Formats: sequence, structure tokens, C-alpha cells
Amino acid sequence: MIWGVIVFVVFLILIIIAASIKIVREYERGVIFRLGRLVGAKGPGLFFIIPIFDKMVKIDLREHVLDVPVQEAITSDNVPVKVNAVVYFRVMNPEDAVVRIQNYMIGTSQMAQTTLRSIIGQVELDELLKERDKINQRLQSILDEATDAWGVKVTAVEIKDVQIPEGMQRAMAKAAEAERERRSRIIAAEGELQAAEKLTHAAEIIGSQPAALQIRTLQALTDIASEGRTIIFFPFPMEMLKAFLREEKK
Repeated sequence: MIWGVIVFVVFLILIIIAASIKIVREYERGVIFRLGRLVGAKGPGLFFIIPIFDKMVKIDLREHVLDVPVQEAITSDNVPVKVNAVVYFRVMNPEDAVVRIQNYMIGTSQMAQTTLRSIIGQVELDELLKERDKINQRLQSILDEATDAWGVKVTAVEIKDVQIPEGMQRAMAKAAEAERERRSRIIAAEGELQAAEKLTHAAEIIGSQPAALQIRTLQALTDIASEGRTIIFFPFPMEMLKAFLREEKK
């Protein structure tokens, strides 16, 4: 009977010792409550608590990646869109993350969803598509300020995808095609204008120099002859005979 009691006492002591030993990893902290009162955060490593009287809550201090589900919103220019995002955050103060909010993961997720819808309603569609980095910074700043009381630090927010109605996609495609056509016409017109300016300048030079006109005429004859034609009818310019006429008069 005595040995049975001794074995029971030893077994009970071992259970109490095992319950009092806590091991916290490098990336974790253990928030200790004693009789309902906050004692503080301990770790990493091995430490002891008082069984029955102490309760420990583990908090992960690593970077968390939170996927924000698709949110439906209307931009400031009345375009319905569907937007999803991803939030990167970490717990900086484990005590506040346990005491000041029931579940900091759910709280951060809900705050991210409402903030995302609010920001989308304040910007136009073009701004949402072209200036995504600025919107990401605004989201990160607002979320970080809102979650600071929970001991949570939002390090980054990234909008992953923006879905717009098919009718709006077709309209944007037509607008982009019209813009490309407009640019091509402008480039072609500028090319024709530059070519006309160069031709006008060349004509002025050739017109002021008869010899240059004769050389250009001979070049034209050479180009025509290179096409493989056997007979070429070309009016012989009288300007080319003036030199010979002058010699006969002498």
C-alpha cells in the first residue's frame, strides 16, 4: 500500500514537472498569465511556469502572408471592379497581440478587406491600373496605423489582380487601338513633312546649279537603264548643248 502511494506521488510530481516545463522556439514568444493577470512574454528557450496557476499563449513572430479574398468595389468614376490582394505583416509586440485583440489574424484580415474596398472607391480606374504602387503604399500605411494598437506591423501590401467587366475591356481595347492608329498617323505625317522639307531644299540647290541638274538627269538615266529596258526615249536637254554652241561661236 505504501509503495503504491509512493509511486502515485512520484508519478504526480513527474506530471507537475512536465507541465511546468515550457520550450519556446527562436521565432516564438510565450505570453504568460498568472491567475488571469499578465506576467509578460518569455522566450526563446526553456523556462518554467507554475502549473494550474499559469497559462501560456504562444505567438509566432515570423512574417505572416495573408491572402485577401476578392473584393467587389466601385471606383470613383463608377466602374465596378473585383480586386484581391496579399498582406505581409508580423507581430512586434506579442503581449498586445494577445491582450488587445481576440484574434489578430482575423482582425488584420477584416481590416485589410474594408480598407481595400475604401481605397478602391476613392480612385479612378486608370489610376488603379497605372499607379498600383502608390495605392499599395496607401494601403500599407493605413493598415499599419490601424493595427499598431494590436502590436502588429504591416510591412507590405500588394494588389494581385484587378478584374473589370468584359464590356469595359472591349472599350479599353478599342481606345488603345485608336490611340495606336493616331500615333502611327502622326509619325507618318511627320515623316512626310520631313521628306517634303528635304525635297524642297534639294530642289532649291539643284535649281540654283544647272550642272547639278544635269548630273541628276544622268543619274536618272542610269537608274532607268539598270531596269533592263533596251530602248529609252529621253528628250535631250538643250542646256547640255550650250557649252558646245559657245565654242562654235568663238
